[in-house]
Amino acid sequence: MTPSKSKPKGRTRQSDEPSPIPPGFGTVTAYLCVEGGLAAIEFYKRAFGAKEHSRRVTPNGRLIHGQIQIGDTMVFLSDVFPDSETAAPSAIGTTTVTLHIYTENVDALWDRAVSAGARVAIPLENQYWGERYGKLVDPFGHQWTLSMRVKVSGEEVEAKRLEAEAAFAREERPSRSPRYGDA
Repeated sequence: MTPSKSKPKGRTRQSDEPSPIPPGFGTVTAYLCVEGGLAAIEFYKRAFGAKEHSRRVTPNGRLIHGQIQIGDTMVFLSDVFPDSETAAPSAIGTTTVTLHIYTENVDALWDRAVSAGARVAIPLENQYWGERYGKLVDPFGHQWTLSMRVKVSGEEVEAKRLEAEAAFAREERPSRSPRYGDA
């Protein structure tokens, strides 16, 4: 008996079949639900330099589906519709997700987002883990953390680490000096 040639397991893709993952997408894509989808697209363009790829809108101007790109990452968004199982942060008073942006110039992106209307939740500051980091809330209720890696001296790392650990032990948020008024 001659040994049979084994065929590769799984389905092989024909050259005319689409790729299972569209070009430009990673493994996870955020899908934001908002009240005011068209305004949200414009805000993300002003705040984060988003590039709009597509939008589908109802005849009465509600966003069915939008696709933007921030840096190298695609983000979907839509208005919330009746009988949907999702809710906009503005409807529930908070969000359970924070989106994080790494950038090469966090101060410039921070200033741009604040100028566009983002609210400071945690001021931008060098952190003990070696990043310049802060948190913003957009006008639609979504939280965004912005950061970049920075060189932090050993003394600053230790002082900030001890401050943070003491605050967490008291079940408080570590104190920070606000960059834009009261945080």
